[in-house]
Amino acid sequence: MTAHPAWTTVDTYFADLLVPEDEALTHALRAGESAGLPPISVTPTQGKLLHLLARLTPARRILEIGTLAAYSTIWLARALPADGRLITLEFAPAHADVARANLSHAGLDKVTEVRTGPALDSLAALHAEGAAPFDLVFIDADKANNARYLEWALKLTRPGGLIVLDNVVRGGGVADAASDDPAIRGTREALELMASHPDLDGTAVQTVGAKGYDGFALARVRS
Repeated sequence: MTAHPAWTTVDTYFADLLVPEDEALTHALRAGESAGLPPISVTPTQGKLLHLLARLTPARRILEIGTLAAYSTIWLARALPADGRLITLEFAPAHADVARANLSHAGLDKVTEVRTGPALDSLAALHAEGAAPFDLVFIDADKANNARYLEWALKLTRPGGLIVLDNVVRGGGVADAASDDPAIRGTREALELMASHPDLDGTAVQTVGAKGYDGFALARVRS
């Protein structure tokens, strides 16, 4: 759904007031645009929300599924303590190259790692490696696999940790049980898993803004 002009105006007001212009973040967006990446990064206010959630958790280890140009990655990585670590998973090698350059430009290449390839394969590899549990997982990749990503996130997140699932409203389409859209079906499956799994306690929030009508879900892994 196209953004209403008032939504964008309010988003701009909030961002100008609460999320001042930042060279590294602006550079990441421009680099992504120059490389032909789709303009689907989170908004500045959404990035700041991710940053605050990571600090409130508090997160020492963060996993991101879906990197793009690393705009959200920068927001999350900046919330880490000095000994923190963020691993982000990106399917497209060209996108991963842009992301690595942007993280280096932001001075975050020492605390971040971009892994390339199908996220389900990378998640299985992390599990096989015996990766230490993550404190926060941000899922923002292909929506058809949302439920599979959530299953892996649960396996890889510590008790008390937080899982955030982006773009769950789909312009209102998520309420359509008869939809044959893979993104809607995958999102509904993930939300149903969130609702039914005994180790997850979650909710979902609708949003409007510069990116239109959408929203996110978040779940705490029960202790």
